[in-house]
Amino acid sequence: MNTQKTQVLEDVEQAVDAIIERVGKTIAIGMPLGLGKPVELINALFQRALRDPTIQLKILTALSLEKPGGSSVLENNFLAPFVERVFGGVPELDYMKALRQNRLPPNIVVSEFFFKPGSLLNNAHAQQHYTSSNYTHAARDVFNQGCNVAAQAICKRETPEGTRYSLSCNPDTSPELLSRLKASGRPYVAIGVVNQNLPYMVNDAEVEAENFDLIVDHARYSTRLFSTPKLPVATPDYMIGLNASALIKDGGTLQVGIGALGDAIVHATVLRHQQNASYRSLLKDCGIMENSSTLIHDIGGDTPFEKGLYGASEMFVDGFMPLYQAGILKREVYDFWALQQLVNEGRCNPDHLTTDVLDELQHLGVRVIRTQDFRILQHHGFFNDATRYDLGYLVAPDGQRFIANVADPISRKIMAEQCLGQKLRNGIIMHGGFFRGPGNFYDWLRGMSEDERRRLCMTGVDKINQLDLNPRLYKEQRIHARFMNTGIMVSLSGAVCSDGLEDGRVISGVGGQYNFVAMAHQLPTGRSVLMMRAVRDKDGTGDNASSNVVFNYGNCTIPRHLRDIVITEYGIANLLSRNDNEVAKALLNITDSRFQQDLLDQAKKSGKIEAGYQIPEQHRQNFPERLESLLQPYRSQGIFPAFPFGTDLTPQEQLLGKALKGVKARAAKTAKWKLALAAWRQGETDVPDTARPYLQWLKLDTPHCLQDKVVRMLLVEELRSAGVI
Repeated sequence: MNTQKTQVLEDVEQAVDAIIERVGKTIAIGMPLGLGKPVELINALFQRALRDPTIQLKILTALSLEKPGGSSVLENNFLAPFVERVFGGVPELDYMKALRQNRLPPNIVVSEFFFKPGSLLNNAHAQQHYTSSNYTHAARDVFNQGCNVAAQAICKRETPEGTRYSLSCNPDTSPELLSRLKASGRPYVAIGVVNQNLPYMVNDAEVEAENFDLIVDHARYSTRLFSTPKLPVATPDYMIGLNASALIKDGGTLQVGIGALGDAIVHATVLRHQQNASYRSLLKDCGIMENSSTLIHDIGGDTPFEKGLYGASEMFVDGFMPLYQAGILKREVYDFWALQQLVNEGRCNPDHLTTDVLDELQHLGVRVIRTQDFRILQHHGFFNDATRYDLGYLVAPDGQRFIANVADPISRKIMAEQCLGQKLRNGIIMHGGFFRGPGNFYDWLRGMSEDERRRLCMTGVDKINQLDLNPRLYKEQRIHARFMNTGIMVSLSGAVCSDGLEDGRVISGVGGQYNFVAMAHQLPTGRSVLMMRAVRDKDGTGDNASSNVVFNYGNCTIPRHLRDIVITEYGIANLLSRNDNEVAKALLNITDSRFQQDLLDQAKKSGKIEAGYQIPEQHRQNFPERLESLLQPYRSQGIFPAFPFGTDLTPQEQLLGKALKGVKARAAKTAKWKLALAAWRQGETDVPDTARPYLQWLKLDTPHCLQDKVVRMLLVEELRSAGVI
């Protein structure tokens, strides 16, 4: 165990010197996923290892964030103003640049357990050093890979008791990793680098300086935070979101992810709460109630949220912000199982405690109040602040000392008369493991009042992603849990692929998906909801579309025995407790109709579906065009905007981005010789002056080759058809 006093430094180079002095030149540094990496520190350590090949550096982390870049010169030209505006001043990870360029030296290894989806499919180093790990096992696996340096970005604030620090965006795995390091006797260094732009999170995220051996604290390291720009929400996403939102139970628990699908779910949930008539009309018009009314009635709903929701999500995504602002994210949970059960069952009014609650506790079997029990109950206002605990006894405000036993009549009488609080307090509406999001999300977190901040608890994934640490409590807190995650493909057996391809290459990682799916099966009222688009259409033309509902697939993230609910844009398949025949039929009902017959034939050939079976007529019209027509009346009312929660893109960038997608689609569908001929025929007089600013933006105002001329020609036509020029 490290016994040295915390040392505060002003420069990351000093920290690198201290690391080498304390653990030597064989360094395995563990850093949080996402936003919590101390970029300047790892860059300094990386550069030192580049200069000194005797240093063996292993970087153990996940989700290394990179500024967006295009796949071509044209795309980079388009993105340049956006990247400068949104990411200017955000430090970049040097090791990721080297990884991208395949120039990592032999003495440096980068090993991650989760990639940005699709970003490293063809990178040999990343694929070979990927560690497949459930999120709840990440700290263990980092420790087992020899970690001897634990480092992360932190923030601080001054209090009457002294300087306090916050793990802010990433208390997800670091505390467990440090606990393992302390218990091991292994020489190690724990380092925090202060970035005052991080929102200061309290509760479990708040720590003392003694948690670190080294703290690097200088204003130069309070850099701009990496933000996650919003993606446009398309019709398939909105349809999936509508279906998913109807499965959320008022008074329940929600986990939801980042990206367009997460935004679609949140948007539909807010619509359900604030514009309920329109929402219910949508469910009817889109056939959702017709196809899934029984399931919605049994486990979800279509009414506004009176009790509200509690969030329990490994990733505290920005989607919880509009849920909070709409008054939906508001159900509070408490850290004592019996108290939580009484609240759930309506036998304890959090806003007005009565003496009956003591009888109710006794009926649940709560008798002896232990030290830890008293501390938690008083924290939540069950006992007033004037009551004390002393070695198995309670001391009432008037000084009476009596046994801390609810079953004792005398004790219960004194508790009722003197010790009971007036109402519960310090309830938590959101438990999250890590966060990242757009800039306005960070602004919202930084701008919260202290009372609001206290209702959010950033904590470890060992607490959020599983029940193991306190099953009785977590089962009471996570009533009617809806754990919503995304997949890539689902087989007709109900197995889901979410993290990789059948050739072994990793797209992203398991992350916490398996944890939440397995937990849903352990919770009496919990459900796992896996969502995916029914169709994969890479070029957007429809010509090369393929089904994401497949007969089988050579990569499995969630096995068939954990199948539950699957949603595509064409509806909900309730697979829980169903046999293989029923599962295959339910999935065919939510498959794009272009692929239904082939899948049905395969299922019949394998004997999973009887020879005479036909897909019901109501499910044979699963085409994208039908979905567009269903949403069009509502889209004209402004209900389904491309960016329901805003975007960092300017109107001009949105317009040009859409035009470039059209260019790409037309180029993919048209013969090259036809494109070349059309571009050759286009003269300078055919290019309107109103198109010049867009062409200059993309550096196409003076084409240098035939390809430039083709792109210019297609872009002018796209802008003209959009009515821009």
